[in-house]
Amino acid sequence: MYGFFVLIGVITVVFLLFNVLPGDPARMLMGQRADEESIKVIQKDLGLDQPLSTQFVMYLNDLSPISVHDKIDSDHYLYLDDQKYDYIELLNYGASSVLVMKTPYLRRSYQTKRKVSEILMDYLLETAVLALASILIAAFLGITFGIFSALKKDSWMDQSLLFTSVLGMSVPSFYSAIILSWLFGYVLSDLTGLNMTGSLFEYDDLGNGEILRLDNLILPAVTLGIRPISAIMQLTRSSMLDVLSQDYIRTASAKGLKYWKVVLKHALKNALNPVVTAVSGMFASLLAGALFVESIFAWKGIGWVLYDALTKFDLPIVMGGVLLTATIFVIINIFVDIIYGILDPRVRVK
Repeated sequence: MYGFFVLIGVITVVFLLFNVLPGDPARMLMGQRADEESIKVIQKDLGLDQPLSTQFVMYLNDLSPISVHDKIDSDHYLYLDDQKYDYIELLNYGASSVLVMKTPYLRRSYQTKRKVSEILMDYLLETAVLALASILIAAFLGITFGIFSALKKDSWMDQSLLFTSVLGMSVPSFYSAIILSWLFGYVLSDLTGLNMTGSLFEYDDLGNGEILRLDNLILPAVTLGIRPISAIMQLTRSSMLDVLSQDYIRTASAKGLKYWKVVLKHALKNALNPVVTAVSGMFASLLAGALFVESIFAWKGIGWVLYDALTKFDLPIVMGGVLLTATIFVIINIFVDIIYGILDPRVRVK
């Protein structure tokens, strides 16, 4: 229920924000040379001639999986704004209205006329692969470095790792993307075998169609992982230091348990809650699309398509991308709450 109200709030803010921006969607669809009569027809079809409150209700009706529509035909399709809605009929309201269950409709692109949902789904796979690779690298290295830093508190290793983590968090992702792309994809390309740019799937020059290029994943994944590694390392270090000072850790050690068993089984498990929170938030952000990094590496994911839509002022794609991002955040936060209960029985709902 909390996630539902969060999404309603995001939808409201997104709608209001993009409806006060300059630009005429009807003119974008028809082109700058379109006549005024054609522009008015498009505005009417899009509902732009209606008051803002009515437009918002129409937008909610499009997004809602359960909504009320005028039933124009009886072959399980609704024709609204010249678009087809495949639906399951739930309840009839008289002869013309019907309550239906349908897939949320994110409108259509101003430029390509394709459904926004289809465009985002086309690019979601590459962003998901990139985000997963980045967060796995960040979680493994960040937790490992954090453990060693906590166990070697105030040593040269601890100070070196802390300095490196601060440096990693301070460098903007777009800057590190440019440096890594130039250094390993151009200067040292003969040694690394990596390219400056590239996507997960590329067309083969020999005419074999699309081929999988996992080597193109390395540089953008490492680039996106730099900042999360630094944050996870510092959180793990801080949480481990707090847990290691607890009485039950000293009791476990006094019982004669092996040192690494105390550290990994007793201390680390209880120190992971803030780390899980950080990892989940970072993963959701990466899934939303690392706009600049994907653009620099020409990685065709959500960030790349949103950047392209922003340059073309294709608002439905941008709005759809923001709503997709919010939905991902809500879903991941729900899973994090479940993981909390697994890691720490004290937070389970009785």
